[in-house]
Amino acid sequence: MTQPKQELTSVDIAAVVGELQEYVGAKFDKFYQYDDETVRIKLRHYDAGRADLFAEVGETKRLHLVDEPPDAPQRPPNLPMLMRKRLSSGELVAVEQHGFDRVVRLVGERGDETYEIIVELFGDGNFVFTDGDGVVLRPLRTVRLKTRTVAGGEPYEYPPERVDPSELSYDEFVEELEESGSDFVRTLASVLGFGGMYAEELCARAGVEKELEIEGANAEEYEAVYDEMRALFDRLESGDLDPRIVYEDGSPVDATPLPLVRYEDNQTETYDSFNEALDVYFEEVEEYEEEQEDGDEAVEKQRRIVEHQERAIEEREEEEERLREKAETLYENYGVVDELLNAVGGARASGASWDEVEETLAEGRDEGVRSAEVVERIDQNNDLVYVNLDGYEIPLDPRDGVEANASALYEEAKEVAEKREATREALEEAREELERIQEEREEDDDEDEEETTTLSERDGKWYDRFRWFRTSDGFLVIGGRDADQNDEIYQKYAEPDDVFFHTEARGGPITVLKRTEPDEPKGDIEVPERSREEAAQFAGIYSSVWDAGHGAAEVYSAPASNISKTPESGEYIEKGSVVVRGDRTYYTVEMVAAVGMRLDDEAGVIGGPPSAVEPRCEYSVRLEPGRYSRNDAAKKIYRRFREELDESLVRRLTSVDEVRRFLPPGGSRIKD
Repeated sequence: MTQPKQELTSVDIAAVVGELQEYVGAKFDKFYQYDDETVRIKLRHYDAGRADLFAEVGETKRLHLVDEPPDAPQRPPNLPMLMRKRLSSGELVAVEQHGFDRVVRLVGERGDETYEIIVELFGDGNFVFTDGDGVVLRPLRTVRLKTRTVAGGEPYEYPPERVDPSELSYDEFVEELEESGSDFVRTLASVLGFGGMYAEELCARAGVEKELEIEGANAEEYEAVYDEMRALFDRLESGDLDPRIVYEDGSPVDATPLPLVRYEDNQTETYDSFNEALDVYFEEVEEYEEEQEDGDEAVEKQRRIVEHQERAIEEREEEEERLREKAETLYENYGVVDELLNAVGGARASGASWDEVEETLAEGRDEGVRSAEVVERIDQNNDLVYVNLDGYEIPLDPRDGVEANASALYEEAKEVAEKREATREALEEAREELERIQEEREEDDDEDEEETTTLSERDGKWYDRFRWFRTSDGFLVIGGRDADQNDEIYQKYAEPDDVFFHTEARGGPITVLKRTEPDEPKGDIEVPERSREEAAQFAGIYSSVWDAGHGAAEVYSAPASNISKTPESGEYIEKGSVVVRGDRTYYTVEMVAAVGMRLDDEAGVIGGPPSAVEPRCEYSVRLEPGRYSRNDAAKKIYRRFREELDESLVRRLTSVDEVRRFLPPGGSRIKD
């Protein structure tokens, strides 16, 4: 069992900080301290509403918004009292990650005074309150080391500065690697600050062996890793996230801002924001650590999911209404807004700088010009002018007219409405699941299981951890789930007289049709063409071709004696790959898979080509590439099994996770 993550990575922090930009401009309300390592900051934002920012800097290190904070302590300690005196009703003007370190800086202003809150999420962790000159007013804990000091009355010292990989050009990136004198994964983890998990992730996405020594790497490998690194930062900077909680055997092990290769076979739950995912994740981890994984907890967990989605629907309804009201406000103040856009747009088109525009607006305010008085602030980085109309702060693009700016708000409201409807569908499924769990808990423990006593779960086989199926003629076919398993199949299980299959496209499993199994005598056994075609289809449906959404794949076969790990002179073989020499036989296979339940002496889930799977199953479904994630598709199939077969039997023999193991990579849909 993988141990649950207890600390945020630098990548996690970048994602959190990106989402917290929505609260820049919020007012500080109150500050709370619960113990020697936990602080809460209560914020009020005109548009985004109230929020609670939770910082924990002990054994668990995290910083994120929480939906239901713990009750406030009755007697606040000195640190939150000082922060209330200095900063309550002040404005949050910036939220920043210090370089690519695990340090977050919140800047607040009240009147003419500036203060900073620094949250350290590395080492022993710390929470520090400073004045505008960087002098520590009070830390959560005093630190005196050779490299730095954090103590009241002394200037705050950040940890020793290191490279910020988000700022590196390609040439600078190569220089940092070459100076490290180590391998890829250690350099990315330590020198560039990605940590072990994301260092391995970048290597996996780039198709570069993580333990490849830097001095033995070529330009193509440098470029592949750099491109993946840039792609990661581009998504973090643009807010293009896909947050999720990762589960293993039903227990939470991680929360990530993006889907990771290392977790592609794990069950995951998606969330609208990374802050939400972290909030739920750490709550579930706490419950897991308290060993409350019983039936009642399962009901409570599902009930929380339902409540979370109900709140999300309400919030989106409010957000949609607010966006539409902003658009209507622009039309209600058409003359003023039109005058402002023409003035600012014309000035910018004539070459005026934003500073010059601000000076002109300031003069207009002094003269009582209404179109200048409504300007709240200017966002020079994004070329936007924010106006305050009827109590709404509304961003305007001076390059467009009133209609175009209003239309943008209506379009944003439409997108929110679409998300709301998608959440409503998910809510109905969550309610059904809650009802199912509650009914299951109410069942009599002594329920009659006459029908199921003659069946037992399939005995574990040596090939169960691989992808596998048996052809219509009874031949075993196995395929790797990742590069490590590909290598294991080649080294341990591929015999010279077996048949090797692979897609023409990259990103597929090493697939081997076994003429004989390890415990069977070897012999000259003919493999029927039907079995070869089914093995080819198996290689196709579990490859990247399925994930890409194509309807067919090109697959080739060769004698296993023709594959090796020996590259041509001057070439390099990636982990999980082989070299194929000699003649090949080609197949064009349809991207259709079947997953079903056997109820014979080998009862359980099986999956693969329909012609081989369906005759062996009591009930099965066909799949084709589609929009549902592996987790969602597995839930739908599991529900079908329960509906079509004996429900108690299905629950005893399989699970959603087991169904998921037999699904192709990427999205699917049931082919009715």
